[in-house]
Amino acid sequence: MSRIRFNRRNELERDSKRLLLNLGAPLSRREALRRCLYGTAGLFLVNGWGLRASTASRPAKAKSVIQIWMWGGPAHLDTFDPKPEAGRDYCGDLLNPIPTNVDGIRIGELLPLLAQQADKYSIIRSMTHGNNGHETAAYMVQTGRPPGGREVYPCAGAVTSLFKGYDAGYQGLIPPYVVLTEPQGRFSEAGFLGSKYKPFATGGDPARIPFAVEGVVAPGISEQRQQARRNLLQQLNTLGRALPGDATVKALYASEQQAYELILGDAGKLFDLSQEPDALRDRYGRNTFGQSCLMARRLVEKGVPYVTINYKGWDTHKTHFPIMRRKLPELDKGFATLLQDLSERGLLASTIIWWSGEFGRTPKVQWEAPWNGGRNHFGRVFSAVVAGGGFKGGQVVGASNATGEELQSRPVYPCDLLGSMYALMGIDAAARLPHPQGALARVMPTPEEGVKSGGLLKEIM
Repeated sequence: MSRIRFNRRNELERDSKRLLLNLGAPLSRREALRRCLYGTAGLFLVNGWGLRASTASRPAKAKSVIQIWMWGGPAHLDTFDPKPEAGRDYCGDLLNPIPTNVDGIRIGELLPLLAQQADKYSIIRSMTHGNNGHETAAYMVQTGRPPGGREVYPCAGAVTSLFKGYDAGYQGLIPPYVVLTEPQGRFSEAGFLGSKYKPFATGGDPARIPFAVEGVVAPGISEQRQQARRNLLQQLNTLGRALPGDATVKALYASEQQAYELILGDAGKLFDLSQEPDALRDRYGRNTFGQSCLMARRLVEKGVPYVTINYKGWDTHKTHFPIMRRKLPELDKGFATLLQDLSERGLLASTIIWWSGEFGRTPKVQWEAPWNGGRNHFGRVFSAVVAGGGFKGGQVVGASNATGEELQSRPVYPCDLLGSMYALMGIDAAARLPHPQGALARVMPTPEEGVKSGGLLKEIM
């Protein structure tokens, strides 16, 4: 037994020394995310900018954003821009759109619960950028800028983390930018802002009990065992005795304390969805997406500024309609319950919900083999949905033509949507982003940069 304790002591001492020695070394993505859990002190150690970002003078209406990211691209004809008159070649067997609780607005027949919540959200039926590549289109939608430039700009979540996170006085133990559950790829990251502003991806599955959050809930390690480790670390304090008064060591131990509060304290319990009533969990849907929506509500309720739900499975080149009959009811249940739950708790007024993919899908169905009723990538026109945080509900912005293949009115470009969100969050579109080489970079592009814009969404703000 004494040998085991001695070995554990040696391992902990070695790990602590290694962490201290590597504070200035380049970090792996996993290590950067792990250190993000350490709160303010840990973030300072990862990136010593100590930047305090400026915000717009106008008061912010929105405190948080929940982004429902439809990775792969959802079909607008099957969701929020139905075209039954176009016939089977465009609609397949989804030819019966349903009325909503707002006169004159119809949506896809597989979204009956969202139809009852239409007064809470607005539909943008004229999103456009013309790009049909997953990553390039995602970059455009998430940053508002065209791909291929010399600089890699930060996504909306990273920008929000800069202006509403630790640099702006955020005190939460949960990182200010969280992704449920997997990162969306390079387009979800911080670009030239650096690793400090990357998202914390939870990993795991919120539909499982326990929800094994990476770096927070360790699979196979009991709370008692984690507490024992904490007590052992407190007893050792080797570095503290060796380097009394050292500011770096003090910061390290402050970070350690915050990390264990996250893991073992009230913040750790935030990820325990078993604390929610069974009836509410059932309303959201006992699946990964539904429980991610519930988790997102819990996070914004605790003040987390930006939460992304990475909802995969919408890249439906083949057998599109059987997939829609499985996935759209799942979307309907989770999304509709999220709107209602936020509204009932008085949180919708301060929380933006942004539903979108990187593009839409071809309106005309590819019936021939090997597609067998598939839809391809389509960036010419697609739909997005916004709700809460200052956005009006029960409205439709823009229109596509009779087949959904062309814009008919009011083009909305990614920079228009993002700029509108930033305005509601009190983030100045002209504010300067910190660039490692000192280059001039703004939150949103200017007309001089050649980015297409239809203007802010003032009709629903």
